[in-house]
Amino acid sequence: MNRRRRMIGVVTSDKMTKTVVVEITRTFRHPLYKKVVHARKRVKAHDELGCRVGDRVRIVESRPISREKRWVVEEILERESRTADAGVGE
Repeated sequence: MNRRRRMIGVVTSDKMTKTVVVEITRTFRHPLYKKVVHARKRVKAHDELGCRVGDRVRIVESRPISREKRWVVEEILERESRTADAGVGE
């Protein structure tokens, strides 16, 4: 395995061609105030696997692909299972 950074996140947008927006969340305790802090980061990643919104994916650092894309979707860890009537009645 190489030294590239790998992170796990959730796909929040797939409206672009071969690009997805992945949200990476991390929870940590503040070093001085000891409060639990929830931080999140949104990155654009190159997608050849066909990810959909809600999928948990592993992304890996890569060379710059475009102005904002520096990550590539390595694998889909968990598919979002939606039913056909998920938004009906709301």
